[in-house]
Amino acid sequence: MINSEYFNEKSSSAPLAVFRIGFGLLMCYSIIRFWLKGWIETLYIQPKFHFSYYGFEWVKPLEEYTYILFMICGVSALLVALGLKYRLSIFLFFLSFTYIELMDKTTYLNHYYFISILSFLMLFIPANATFSLDNLIKRRSYSMVPKWTIDSLKILLSIVYIYSGLAKLNSDWLFKAMPLKIWLPSKFDLPFIGENLLQQEWVHYAMSWGGMFYDLSIPFLLLYRPTRMFGFLLVVFFHLFTKVLFPIGMFPYIMIMGSLIFFEAEFHFKILNFIKKFLSSISLLKKVLIKYKSHVVDIYLIKKENFVIALVSLFFIIQFLFPLRYLVYPGELFWTEEGYRFSWRVMLMEKKGYSVFKIMDKKSGTFFYVNNEDFLTPFQEKQMSFQPDFLLEYAHYLGDSFKDKGHENVQVFVDSYVALNGRLSQRFIDQKVDLYNEKESFKHKKWILPLNDEIKGL
Repeated sequence: MINSEYFNEKSSSAPLAVFRIGFGLLMCYSIIRFWLKGWIETLYIQPKFHFSYYGFEWVKPLEEYTYILFMICGVSALLVALGLKYRLSIFLFFLSFTYIELMDKTTYLNHYYFISILSFLMLFIPANATFSLDNLIKRRSYSMVPKWTIDSLKILLSIVYIYSGLAKLNSDWLFKAMPLKIWLPSKFDLPFIGENLLQQEWVHYAMSWGGMFYDLSIPFLLLYRPTRMFGFLLVVFFHLFTKVLFPIGMFPYIMIMGSLIFFEAEFHFKILNFIKKFLSSISLLKKVLIKYKSHVVDIYLIKKENFVIALVSLFFIIQFLFPLRYLVYPGELFWTEEGYRFSWRVMLMEKKGYSVFKIMDKKSGTFFYVNNEDFLTPFQEKQMSFQPDFLLEYAHYLGDSFKDKGHENVQVFVDSYVALNGRLSQRFIDQKVDLYNEKESFKHKKWILPLNDEIKGL
């Protein structure tokens, strides 16, 4: 064992069981919801072209087999909730969900990334130590687990909140109430608050500042027992209110469920006892529970714990450093978006663009313009129009497509204008640069024109 008193501490396994059940059920429901809304077809099967993450260009939708991928993801999520073959189930969920996330960059959301790294972390956590079908099959249950396994979930949730709060410490969010000043008045159709309250400028500023203080304080409110219930009520109110205002999918429910991990073991025992009573009320399940009553063992021992702790430690070092990579890039982050993704910058900007691509024969000088609707869905075109890496990838796709059609000496230029957080639109990309000749990399994209303004902050 690692020579540390902390890593020798034990805690009740009940919080991990509640977290596993909540996570698995929410993920299973989200996959079913995604399927029933027809998004598999519209987002992954219908488009002619899919935007890829740099280094993951090989991850592509599987045509009609994409439905099987979603089925694997949904079933594995349900098995995680049940605690059946937990290690295999969470591994399959992590792989399938992450593959889905990587299939098209157009669908990127912070909470998709959160689910991927959370499911990766759960690979190393004995969330099936108690109240799982694995316990019934093996007839062995564990009352105690290493304390660090529970704390690791708290740390990951805290990282999300704190980085989200730090990202809000910028002049647009705090001193211009942007982009809430754009978004909130558009919610005039909401009952009671839409026509009056959400139209008031002071409300826009109050929600901007309140959101910042909420994100920065909520981990500490949840960690401190006297303020824990108050913090949890804030979590419920904040996320349900933002759910009403904005179409952010399952994220509010994931964060509400996740915050339960901060409560003491007694709280989770009450939840498990409630579930147990409900299951016992079903006669067939009652007989199974009686027949396969598991023997309780005190402590769950993690195999190769030194290696696991080292790996989880490395995981958290990456999580602490990765959101800071934007510091190595010049220019305004909100404008260039270099280092913007995967950094917990949630709903911080309103950005709209208009991009017209020109295909030119380098030798003859003849050219023609592209109708983006011939190649992209409306959603893809919207996302492409203001994100530099999208513009570059699309330029290469167009160049390759027209080369395949017999065009020679192909060059691809773009006339692009973007508006950021209520500012007047300005030229975004150097129109003299042949994007077909530019290569994607982690280097700064010098062909992005600078923003004619400054956004102060972290």
